[in-house]
Amino acid sequence: MSDPAAAPTTGALLGVGVGPGDPRLLTVAAVDAIRDADVVAYHRGTKGPSNARAVVAAYLREDQIEEVLQYPVTTGTTDHPGGYRGAMDDFYAEAAARLAAHLDAGRTVALLAEGDPFMYSSYQHMHERLAHRYPTTVIPGISSVTASGAALGRPLVEDTELLTVVPGTLPQDRLVEVLRSTDCAVVMKLGRTFGAVRQAIEEAGRLDDAWYAERVSMGDRQHVMPLHEVDPERVPYFSLAVIPSRVGAAAWMPDAARGDSDAVPGVSPTPTAGGTAEVPRIEASRLRATSAAAVSTESMSIETMSTETMATETPAEGAEGADGGYVEVVGLGPAGEEWRTPQGQDALDRATDIVGYTTYVRRVPDRPGLVKHDSDNKVESERAEFALDLALRGRRVVVVSSGDAGVFGMATAVLEVAGEERYARVPVRVVPGMTASHAVASVVGAPLGHDYATISLSDRLKPFDVVRERVQAAARADLVIAMYNPASKERRSQVAQIRDDLLAIHAPTTPVVVARAVGDPEGQRVSVTTLADLDPDVVDMRTMLVVGSSQTRVDHRHGGPGSVGATATDGGELVVWTPRRYPEAEASTAASSTTDTFGDAVSAGSPAASDSPTN
Repeated sequence: MSDPAAAPTTGALLGVGVGPGDPRLLTVAAVDAIRDADVVAYHRGTKGPSNARAVVAAYLREDQIEEVLQYPVTTGTTDHPGGYRGAMDDFYAEAAARLAAHLDAGRTVALLAEGDPFMYSSYQHMHERLAHRYPTTVIPGISSVTASGAALGRPLVEDTELLTVVPGTLPQDRLVEVLRSTDCAVVMKLGRTFGAVRQAIEEAGRLDDAWYAERVSMGDRQHVMPLHEVDPERVPYFSLAVIPSRVGAAAWMPDAARGDSDAVPGVSPTPTAGGTAEVPRIEASRLRATSAAAVSTESMSIETMSTETMATETPAEGAEGADGGYVEVVGLGPAGEEWRTPQGQDALDRATDIVGYTTYVRRVPDRPGLVKHDSDNKVESERAEFALDLALRGRRVVVVSSGDAGVFGMATAVLEVAGEERYARVPVRVVPGMTASHAVASVVGAPLGHDYATISLSDRLKPFDVVRERVQAAARADLVIAMYNPASKERRSQVAQIRDDLLAIHAPTTPVVVARAVGDPEGQRVSVTTLADLDPDVVDMRTMLVVGSSQTRVDHRHGGPGSVGATATDGGELVVWTPRRYPEAEASTAASSTTDTFGDAVSAGSPAASDSPTN
């Protein structure tokens, strides 16, 4: 609660949690606040009435002012020049200004929030903009998370179990990791995310424990059933996936794995007039889904970067980082902590916020006081802007990249945005890391021992014709070529095209290192083949290709366990290296003269721990 004496002439802001939907679950404090307020404000979607207002309708007075804060967009598209984020920023600024006008006039404003005001609530955006300016009281409400336990009729969490609450908008791989590492879970905000959430629950091995709860506490609209029975085409936004307590599961309680549809414990959280809890029946039309809905491949909006609420105020132009705020762009190296530099670790240790692509943010250990903001890998500029905005608010921000942040990493994206006038005074530092090409080279020998080129095969930021021209130019210059980002799920034809281009320049026997997930104890695969035998089907986004020059050699050695080199078929090592000296005469077009057979080599000799061999 703010100090009312700080602004005695203004009205007070009340953040009022209205609970999960049943008006009988409003707290006494919430009812008092609503009845006494001069202004009752509530959010409303682009279609239909406000759910929050419907909950409190019986307590509204005819003489109260109602402020309807209608979103300009929810899940659809927008013509706003700033996209979804720009539209929402403008909306929150305009809504805050409307409420501020009432507060400045001395009126008490009760802003309604479904569930609890501080749990995934629209109220939070107004609190960020107004609570430091006006006396503010937040009245907690019953969240749908706790109401879901009552709807199931069984404990959510008990004894020493962990309960994790996550939004369904999390990336699927992150959601799988969370569900595997916790005892009990509630996944909120289903709706269009249900297919991906169901698939993540199944992949995490928790489908037999999972329940579905829809519109909890809303009377006849409440539905509870085993998650695997849900029709994915009929899942509303107001629904949850619940993995309840195992410790608190008595033998008589219904079992999701058995599909006890006739005994689904859809217990009303409040008794009926006769004092007996009702058990709603399941609609016959809700049939078990035969397969999970297709997972969306669209990039995540920057609004879903994190389970933390993101600040969205626009800093004043020309401002500098308050109270020591700064941005450090840190290369984590290609693998686990053992590949990280002490300088990079120091930067992580002093950070208040970590910003980055989900896969890389997960590599930073949690600790008290550290806030993580993760996002899709296609929103680099938005991510950089978000990090710089945090620094303007005095946060010590680390933006993480795999490998070296300056090699196809986030350093360029951050510096590009940092060049804008409003960020001119924010300190920005780049902390180097080991890039993937060096890590790959260390595993197989020294293929980069002479001049080499580093080229990304991705055509997301440059035309593929340019990629081909640069690869061919490097090959004609007889440079070793380290190829980052060679393929993805969508880009499957480009490696074959690059191989064919190189075969027109290089000898078919030119050595090629195919290195996947270098450092990952489970995923590392390193082999040595020839340009003619290079199989594009074994190449993905976690793979790096190193194509040798006319001077690159492959030695077949038998140094034993731990010795450098890819494993040969006879158990020896295939060591790839490029001499430091180049012949004075015109370069030979022949590749290495080695006669060893190494096309079917499989794994490398030194595992560590990695998320990706590329930056």
